[in-house]
Amino acid sequence: MHLRRVLEARISLDGASDHGVSEAVYLRDPDDNGVELYWDRPKELWPRAKDGSLAMYSRPLNIRELLAEATNAGAALPVPNPGAGPEDL
Repeated sequence: MHLRRVLEARISLDGASDHGVSEAVYLRDPDDNGVELYWDRPKELWPRAKDGSLAMYSRPLNIRELLAEATNAGAALPVPNPGAGPEDL
């Protein structure tokens, strides 16, 4: 899991947010550029208002809960091959 690798490298986080449709963590690269790592939730889990429109929000992301979920699902995660390069679309 990439977040665990970031934390194990002792890279501090500037923040972490739950936006309803996605979860994001914020950090700085070695050149002090802001970096956002995010992942979208499946569309069927996106929060909706009564009229069906998106009901996005910004709330603190529970990092401990996120890491626990990833650990529990870890057996199902694919193992990346760093030398493989990006997949063709």
